Amino acid sequence: MKQLRYVARQPIFDREENVFGYELLFRDGLENAFTCSDLDAASRSTLDSSLLMGLDVLCDGRRAFMNCTRDTLVRGLVRLLPSQSTVVEVLESVPADAEVVGACQRLKEAGYLIALDDYVADDPREPLSEIADIIKVELKLTTPEQRMALIRRHGPWRCRMLAEKVETREEFEAAREQGFVYFQGYFFRRPEVLTTRHMPANRVHYLRMLEAVSRPELDLVKLEKLIKGEASICYRLLRYMNSAMFAFKSEIHSIRHAFAILGEREVRRWVRLVAAVGAGQDKTSDLLLSALVRARFGELLAPRVPHGESDLFLLGLLSLIDAMLEMKMADVLEKVPLDRETKAVLLGQSSVLGPVYQLMLAQEAGEWECVNRIVGSLHLDAEEVGSLYWQAQQWGREVSAGT
Repeated sequence: MKQLRYVARQPIFDREENVFGYELLFRDGLENAFTCSDLDAASRSTLDSSLLMGLDVLCDGRRAFMNCTRDTLVRGLVRLLPSQSTVVEVLESVPADAEVVGACQRLKEAGYLIALDDYVADDPREPLSEIADIIKVELKLTTPEQRMALIRRHGPWRCRMLAEKVETREEFEAAREQGFVYFQGYFFRRPEVLTTRHMPANRVHYLRMLEAVSRPELDLVKLEKLIKGEASICYRLLRYMNSAMFAFKSEIHSIRHAFAILGEREVRRWVRLVAAVGAGQDKTSDLLLSALVRARFGELLAPRVPHGESDLFLLGLLSLIDAMLEMKMADVLEKVPLDRETKAVLLGQSSVLGPVYQLMLAQEAGEWECVNRIVGSLHLDAEEVGSLYWQAQQWGREVSAGT
């Protein structure tokens, strides 16, 4: 599973902000995976130990955008992936020569979608635009006028136009207005409104639960009242306790019984999970999944890195709470008692947890040079860190599906 240990993903949205697919960012791309002269052996190894085993987890049933070099295309290596869930993304460095055009045509006939990455005005890959299903246009590399010209020439529906590097809500709205169909970037992780905003009662409830389980002394009576005050939370707790994750011989029917079975540590952990799920219930599933993966990754790293009294699971879980609640992080943290170091790193201030938090973000974004630098500074093993992140991805998907 070596290849999958170095994988990140970036979501791609449709016009309604639903996740259409993910661009998978591998440390070693497909073109570097086949160093063996025996292609069949390499194929079996890759299928058994990496991509096909992981596409379901990595992409949650959605399309996987795979970066492809000329060699990957011409040699047909991308055919190792299922056509119904794979988008072949032709990199800007790939020449549109006869072999490449022929390879893309065959892939399209086999059911693959073809995307052109970083497409610009007068792009040398123009011959491939007749084959392409999706054309990706980076906002930073084009002017609004150039983007409009590309949309008139290729879109909006003959080729579905995808706007890349969409970093703000304003950029998303403008690109959607221009006629782009898909959007890539992390704009959705920033709060939509940073001024005063009325918070629905159930959101306040989730913050109160986070506050209750973040105190040194756990008041189970108070916590039981909070949980009983929100029907959806009661349902989630009982569903969780009666799931295959526990496989108890008899069903759990009451909150108090659940507390007794779980124990204090798991009660804290579970309530934090439910609060995060509840806070993010109206947001994209990728936002919640990212928070869960960060939380579990932090928890797995905890025995290996210095973190004092700070809870790395909680750090990861709260790292996107501002976007989930559409509030400033400072306003959220006023309502949740946290240790100084956790609060500082979440507010972008100096903290001993800084390197660990940056490792979470770099691993998620596929910024491998940054990952290597931080892993070295923390005296960690790169292979082990990659494996822990993969475990966190699997766990995050299981939990988000089951809570």
